[in-house]
Amino acid sequence: MEPEQYPMRINKYLALKKYASRREADEFIRNGWVTINGKTAHLGDKVNEGDKVRVSERIMKERRAHLEYFAYNKPAGIVSTNPEEGQQSILDVAGISKYVFPLGRLDRESRGLILLTNDGRVTKRLLGPEYEHEKEYIVKVDKPLEKHFLKHLETGIDIEGHRTKPATVKQTGERAFRITLIEGKRHQLRRMCAAFGFIVKDLQRVRVMNIKLGGLKEGMYRKIEGEELHQFLSELGLRL
Repeated sequence: MEPEQYPMRINKYLALKKYASRREADEFIRNGWVTINGKTAHLGDKVNEGDKVRVSERIMKERRAHLEYFAYNKPAGIVSTNPEEGQQSILDVAGISKYVFPLGRLDRESRGLILLTNDGRVTKRLLGPEYEHEKEYIVKVDKPLEKHFLKHLETGIDIEGHRTKPATVKQTGERAFRITLIEGKRHQLRRMCAAFGFIVKDLQRVRVMNIKLGGLKEGMYRKIEGEELHQFLSELGLRL
C-alpha cells in the first residue's frame, strides 16, 4: 500500500482512502462532489494531514448502486481484450454490460474464470504484484509428469531472468496438476512448463482469491454479490 505522505494530491488521497480510483476521483472533483475543509476541491489541490475531506454522500450511494461484479467462464479461442481482425473478445460474446472490463487476462487458448467489473478501484489491488493474491489453475501437459518438475514448480523456475515465486502444486493425473500462483507474469504457466520441455495442452483457471468457477458453464457468467462479494472486497482492502 502506498504511504500516506502529506501534503498529497486530492485524487491520490481519495484513492488511498478507497473512495475511488484516481481516474474516478478526478471525475468526482471535476463535478464538484468533493470538499476540503468545507470548500469545493479542484483538480491539483493538495490535502494536508488533519484536513477534513468529504465526498457527496448522495453520489457515493448512487455509485455503490451502479457497481457490478461478474464471474465469467471464458472459452478457449476468445481473447480477453483488444481483439485483432477476425478475433472476438469477452465483451463481444459474453452479453455483459459494455461498461464493465476484465480484471487481468487469460490468453486466447486458455479458458476458465475471469472477473469483470466497472469498479476501477479493484484493478491495482487485485493485479498489483505487491499484493500476491491467489489464482488457481488446472493444467494438462503433453507427456507424463516428472517429480523434479513438480518440485521446481513449487519452489520456483527461472523464466527469462525472472524466478517465479513459490506455488502450491498437486498432481491430479499422469499428465495433469493443479497449481496456485500468487503472481501473474505473461504466459507464466506455459513458460514454466516449457522450461522443462512440457507443452501445455489445456489450461483452465478455476479460482481467483475466494471466487470459484464451480459449476459455471463455459461461455456463461454470474453476478458476484452478497457474502462472496463482501469477502472479495474485504480481502482487497475495499468496501462498497
